[in-house]
Amino acid sequence: MIYDDDLRSIQEVRDYLKQAKPAQKELEKMSQEQIDKIVHAMAQAAEHAAERLAVMAVSETGFGKAADKRTKNLFAARNVYDAIKSMKTVGIVNKDEQLGVWEVAQPVGIVAGIVPSTNPTSTVIFKALIAVKARNAIIFSPHPSAAQCCVETARLLAEAAEQAGAPKGLIHCITVPTLQATTELMKHKLTDVILATGGTAMVKAAYSSGKPAYGVGPGNVPVYIHPSADVPTAVRQLIQSKTFDYGTICASEQAILLDAAIKDRTIAELKRQGAYFLNETEKAKVAAIIMVNGALNAKMVGRSPQVIAEMAGITIPEGTRVLVAEETQVGKAHPFSVEKLAPILACYTVADWREGCALSIQLLELGGLGHTLGLHCRDEQVIEAFALEKPASRIVVNSGTTFGGIGATTGIQPSMTLGCGSFGNNITSDNIGPQHLLNIKRVAFGIREMPEEEVRQSAAPAEKATPASGHVISRDEVMAIIKSVILEMQSK
Repeated sequence: MIYDDDLRSIQEVRDYLKQAKPAQKELEKMSQEQIDKIVHAMAQAAEHAAERLAVMAVSETGFGKAADKRTKNLFAARNVYDAIKSMKTVGIVNKDEQLGVWEVAQPVGIVAGIVPSTNPTSTVIFKALIAVKARNAIIFSPHPSAAQCCVETARLLAEAAEQAGAPKGLIHCITVPTLQATTELMKHKLTDVILATGGTAMVKAAYSSGKPAYGVGPGNVPVYIHPSADVPTAVRQLIQSKTFDYGTICASEQAILLDAAIKDRTIAELKRQGAYFLNETEKAKVAAIIMVNGALNAKMVGRSPQVIAEMAGITIPEGTRVLVAEETQVGKAHPFSVEKLAPILACYTVADWREGCALSIQLLELGGLGHTLGLHCRDEQVIEAFALEKPASRIVVNSGTTFGGIGATTGIQPSMTLGCGSFGNNITSDNIGPQHLLNIKRVAFGIREMPEEEVRQSAAPAEKATPASGHVISRDEVMAIIKSVILEMQSK
């Protein structure tokens, strides 16, 4: 019997991979109808258990609000499912009759699903649905602080899948997660692709594993409020977005960029809707607990404003929904300017939208390149300028970035894994879905002949031109010259 946690977890990974391999091969042979039946059963099981799993996640991790985690679970079970349910993932998925090209879907194989502590159960639901929809097996490696709720979520999904006809061994979750186990999972020869959601170090490890990987980056999301915006609506959406699950979604707003022309009335509206602006003394105390040894303080992540205020040793009004500090600087030495996975916002004042553009880029470069940017504006020229210039993969207009970024309130693909493109050292800027876990093969029919003249020219030997005349010497002429030279030499 193996007692060492590291060795036990590594062995567990190897066992799961050996079980997943034949299960995936069996799943691969199933029809679209069979796959869709399995995925539907999984989504229904997740929906029915959404509240129970949410309570488990909050109880185990201490992050966020159970009601909001339930909403996230339902988003994965309903919105994501609705977006993928009609997607073709089996056999010939598209025929272009004009070009004579068929597209054939083939699964990647076994997916390694890395799960964060901030959104554990919803991430497991989401990744399991898109993996199985694409006829893959998936093995989850949860954050150690979220192991129990992830194991239970994976168990529930596996059970639902098997009852709907899926082979046993398709979905697994490491029960004793360790760094060694995660490394083994990512590098093992049976693992085909990595779907990594987590901290920067974990995502870098995924990309360094030697396997194809979809990773995501941090989201230091700036949101600019233009004078053309509907200020009360913009503030309502912003606060609803930032306070959802106490700011644990990486697409949530991190800094408000207020146009000077509307600063006073926007601040008044923020205060009216539950924002508390810290004075300089309070700002310093809160800043002191945002970062610890150069990294985000995990004890503050996903906590309420009241808990954060108590940690900082300050008193805030009853009913406070979000803490706001006016800021002028950007950088690691200014904690309010970094990504804060909590209901805390920096507030900057900019002269106009051009200054807002420049400051947005600064904030994204600090720690959110390629992720998300928010804009409350009705001027299409300004919106276009932001869209063209910003190193962000999602520019969310007139919506909270938390919900807009994941596709809950916008028309982009509903997803819990948001690519940051080359801006953020990611392979894609897409919202990840089943299509990213498929190999698309192309059957290409001949639709034209190569012109005979081009074929003859390409097959003919190279010809040289004489430097003096530019006359092209043919092969026969070359042979005649050689023969005459030989005869001349023989005569001598």
